Parts: sequence; structure tokens; C-alpha cells
Amino acid sequence: MKLLENIPVHLDLEEVLKQLGEKEGKHAGVIHELLGIANSLIKPRAIYEVSYVGDQNGDTVYIDGVKFTSRILRTNLDGVGRVFPYIVTIGKELENKAASFDDLLKQFFIETIGDVALRSTVKYLEDYLKKRYLLGQLSRMNPGSLKDWPIEQQTPLFSIFRDVEKIIGVRLTDSLLMVPRKSVSGIFFPTEVEFSSCQLCPREGCKYRRAPYDKGLKEKYGIEE
Repeated sequence: MKLLENIPVHLDLEEVLKQLGEKEGKHAGVIHELLGIANSLIKPRAIYEVSYVGDQNGDTVYIDGVKFTSRILRTNLDGVGRVFPYIVTIGKELENKAASFDDLLKQFFIETIGDVALRSTVKYLEDYLKKRYLLGQLSRMNPGSLKDWPIEQQTPLFSIFRDVEKIIGVRLTDSLLMVPRKSVSGIFFPTEVEFSSCQLCPREGCKYRRAPYDKGLKEKYGIEE
């Protein structure tokens, strides 16, 4: 298991305004102030493992001897030997600060800042893996992002690592959500054609969408409507 600390995160005002849909930036002043607060509270950390794909059959694939159930994940890992399970967090301090505000708008703004910081941390990890292991394009999947790979798959993913809470302060609740909330887990894998779970999700108006919905991909993965 590899641990990354002191991850540089650049909190860009324009990126936060874009995430908020603030075309005119009428709240830019207060958001700029909150960015200053956030910079001192965000503690980005990541753990990852260099893992190897084992047996694959139907809807299952074994990674480091751990069984995962997902037709999409298994299909994406056809012909792939090495993958990179990961858990990333920005810590609990920022969300604690958000909860301390009586102003709901400020709470919303600082939660959005946390989302931007978390995405930046994941991007840092992706770039680090590419450079460290001389990789080309990477794609990723996250438990709970698709019906085919539900949130219950957090359990086998976390089992690949040792005491996650002790190492980076992230734990799973009984409902398999992560605490702190500004955390994400998943598996990076090399791919010639970029894959995003968003391509298989028809949900409209999602501000986190990374790629357009592609109905034709359902046939590739053998997924029913």
C-alpha cells in the first residue's frame, strides 16, 4: 500500500464559480473569502495499491484475490493485468467548518469548494500514477456510481487495504458511506479508450457529469434497459 500526503491542491475561484453555475460571479467576494478559509483546512491524502487482476468469469473479477461483482468492471478489465485501487480524502476539517456556519448559503459554498478540492486530489493521484508507472490513459470506476457496481462493493474494495481509518482517517458507516464525506474510493485501470461511468448513466442535469450519456454502450456491456 502506498500513501500520498501533502498533496498540492489549487483552489481556483473560476472553477468554483463554474461548479456553482455563477455566470456573473455575484457571490465572488464571499466565495473568495471562503477559499482563504478552506486552504488552511483541506488536508488531502490518498492511499493506493498496485494490484493484479486474477480470475474473471461472467459478472465477477478477482483483484489481489478479492472478489468483485460487476459485469462492467469485469468487461473493462478484460486483458488488463495491473490496476490501482485507491481511497482519497480531503479530511474532516472543512466539513466541520461548513457545519459551524448558520448561513446556509455559506455552507453550500464551502461544501462546493470541498467538492472541487476532492476532484483536484483525485486528478493529482491520476497524474501521479501515470508518471510513476509510465502509464498512458487511465479510467476509473467507483462503487455506487452505477447499479451494476453498487455501494456494497465498498466492502471488498476497503478490504484490499489495511486499517484505512488509522492511515488516512476514512471509515465506512453501516450504510457503507464514507466518513469524512469528502472522500472517494475506486479503481484506476489502464485503457485504450477512455471510460467514464457517466457514459452509462442517463441522469439529466447532474453537475458532476464527466462524459455524455452513451446509450449504445449498454449493448457492449450486455446491460438491459
